[in-house]
Amino acid sequence: MPASTAFDTARAAELFHALADEIRVEVVTLLLNGERCVCELMDDLGMAQSRLSWHLKTLVDAGIISGRKDGRWVYYSLNADALGEARAILDSVKPSSRRLATRSTCCD
Repeated sequence: MPASTAFDTARAAELFHALADEIRVEVVTLLLNGERCVCELMDDLGMAQSRLSWHLKTLVDAGIISGRKDGRWVYYSLNADALGEARAILDSVKPSSRRLATRSTCCD
């Protein structure tokens, strides 16, 4: 691993894998305004509970969202720390505004 990598690459892969699906990004977007019941998410996404459940589990396992059970329903909310972690990873790999050095020779 290069010495310039200042983050846990396995954690980065876990976060970005969880966010690399259109449905999961939609879930995150829906949760930006606060906690939502799984039944609301099902209605908003037009999706059956069994299909949505797999996506929610992926987001929970990555720590991007958390769920709390209230009676028969589960309410999901965003984990701001995980989103901040993803942003920090992206910021750390963002190229600087300076022109990057190029190699004059390769594979000699």
